[in-house]
Amino acid sequence: MWKGEDQTYMQQAIALAYKGFYSTKPNPAVGCVLVKDDKVIGQGWHHKAGQPHAEKEALADALNNAQDVSGSTAYVTLEPCSHHGRTPPCSDALIDAGVSRVVVAMQDPNPLVGGNGIKRLQNAGIDVQVGLLEKEAYELNHGFLHRMRTGLPYVRLKMASSLDGRTAMANGESQWITGADSRVEVHKMRAHAGAVIIGIGTILADDPSMTVRLDEALLAEMNLSAEEANPIRVVLDPNLSLPMQAKMLALPGRTIVMTSKETVENSLERVEEFHRHGVELVAVAAQDDKLDIESVLHYLADEEQVNDVMVESGAIVAGAFVESGFVNEIHAFVAPVLMGDQAKPMFVLPSVTNMNDKLQFSVTDISTFGDDIRMILKPKRHLKSN
Repeated sequence: MWKGEDQTYMQQAIALAYKGFYSTKPNPAVGCVLVKDDKVIGQGWHHKAGQPHAEKEALADALNNAQDVSGSTAYVTLEPCSHHGRTPPCSDALIDAGVSRVVVAMQDPNPLVGGNGIKRLQNAGIDVQVGLLEKEAYELNHGFLHRMRTGLPYVRLKMASSLDGRTAMANGESQWITGADSRVEVHKMRAHAGAVIIGIGTILADDPSMTVRLDEALLAEMNLSAEEANPIRVVLDPNLSLPMQAKMLALPGRTIVMTSKETVENSLERVEEFHRHGVELVAVAAQDDKLDIESVLHYLADEEQVNDVMVESGAIVAGAFVESGFVNEIHAFVAPVLMGDQAKPMFVLPSVTNMNDKLQFSVTDISTFGDDIRMILKPKRHLKSN
């Protein structure tokens, strides 16, 4: 079905798509290459939500270079859209341009598309082939594809620990366990995330900024401005304990404080204080002073269109997320230091009391950042969100 050069051109399209890896949220990152007579005549990638999609960019590139698109083949990393969103349907643009063949890496699970773009192309007499380098295309958009399929964001839990699994000294001191290279990678993870979640305990102990702090040259490579790089900061605060002087409230970017419905109903004066300071407040389901993690994630997916969530928290919130079954990956940054048995652990896991309860993970990647090691792990047991 595939021609010999098809893989080469699709690899080019995937490389183009990665240029928007950090900047297209909540849209997926997509690349497109137009080929005619064994020559690339146009290429494009989706830069940001609301701007032209990859197919439109590639068609415009061909037009700017005075290339005739009719009879060409389009290589696209995700099924061309078939609905009117912020921009007109890309499938129509390819049809109107006279493209004769479209090679699609993977079908779009978005219910607004879901095969309709492919059908639209086929109904126009265009030869459509689907599935070339599908795995590589999937890696581009874990979060978007996961949200389209499950209704929930893709959750990455980041932990920084010592070799003996400690995240802070007994007095709370934690800066810095890992080195500068690891911290740059963490800031890149934040820039990719639509939201970063933190517990109120960490706010009260450390008063963190939770912003993306990368140099301008690197941000430019990521197609982001300093302000665009910041994810939504989500504070889990069941009793509305957040001080109005918290550092993050005065920093660029949005902060959402999530609390329980009961707290909102019973703490009207405190709620009014939050509103006076312009703090966004969201009430979700809770039980026994613990916010329901599924409700938190559904709000972010449904109301904020968040594809990727990053959890940066202390042991209690980290343990609650792991036990909830909604964590898709753990990113464990381990420094070659020992902090002793009095230091704080990575996770508080009340459900684990014997060996039969242990939570098992598969290591999917190991990489180094300076002297540190970063392991990416996925739970072996079936997750509610998978």
